[in-house]
Amino acid sequence: MTRALIITAPGINCDLELAEAFTLAGAEPFSVHINKLMRNPSLIDGADLIGFPGGFSYGDAVAAGRIMANLMRATLYEALVEAVRRGVPIIAPCNGFQIAVQIGLLPGPILGSDYSTTPPKPTVSLAQNTSARFIDKWVEFVVPSNSRCVWTKNLKVTPETSIIPIAHGEGRFVPRDEEVLQQLEESGQIACRYGSNDNPNGSVGDVMGICDGSGLVLGLMPHPERFLRTTQHPQWTRIEKQENEPLGLQMFRNAVAHTKQNNTQNCVEGAV
Repeated sequence: MTRALIITAPGINCDLELAEAFTLAGAEPFSVHINKLMRNPSLIDGADLIGFPGGFSYGDAVAAGRIMANLMRATLYEALVEAVRRGVPIIAPCNGFQIAVQIGLLPGPILGSDYSTTPPKPTVSLAQNTSARFIDKWVEFVVPSNSRCVWTKNLKVTPETSIIPIAHGEGRFVPRDEEVLQQLEESGQIACRYGSNDNPNGSVGDVMGICDGSGLVLGLMPHPERFLRTTQHPQWTRIEKQENEPLGLQMFRNAVAHTKQNNTQNCVEGAV
């Protein structure tokens, strides 16, 4: 059975939604508190998938995700990097995205490179929304044609269903400089964007989410785990019956399918 690790902490409030997403996609979720993981990082070795749930870890004291990120950066970075090296997809929505960039997992190395042995300094950040207000709404979801992200590939959506919910106060994507943004674009690490006229927080380049060079680690400000059923769509009674599964569920199915393929390949190689 494909096992999905969900890392929890004080203030996290989207862990159950994330567990439901993994379950509906065919995985078996199990939650582990960050304190237990820090005492025993080897627990990560038993995961085929990993999720950093959204919420307000440690009350977003100091800054969004800062405390949880610093704890993980100091104790779990190496174990998480090893998970990526063995092909484990990781998803980090909202607060998870804020945490992942501060840990040093994202943007991560460019294609063909490996993660550093020590956590690098962040080259991107999630700053306060330009409105200086918390935003809770559905926004247009666009996947760049060259994206290498395993979570967002080959999504089947219509103009009516290519939307996704957001809920954050610090979600404005800001790269360190223009060179970082250009590198992300050229390497296919921009996993998703806001619609050109639907950027809710002032993100540079309309960037909604990014992945690492392997395409396995996805950080995004929206909550795909909140769009798993057609009836969660804000206008579900007004749109025609859709044959395709909801956008969020498709993303989790992508990751589970990738994991099963990766595990099968590893078994075959191990038997040779």
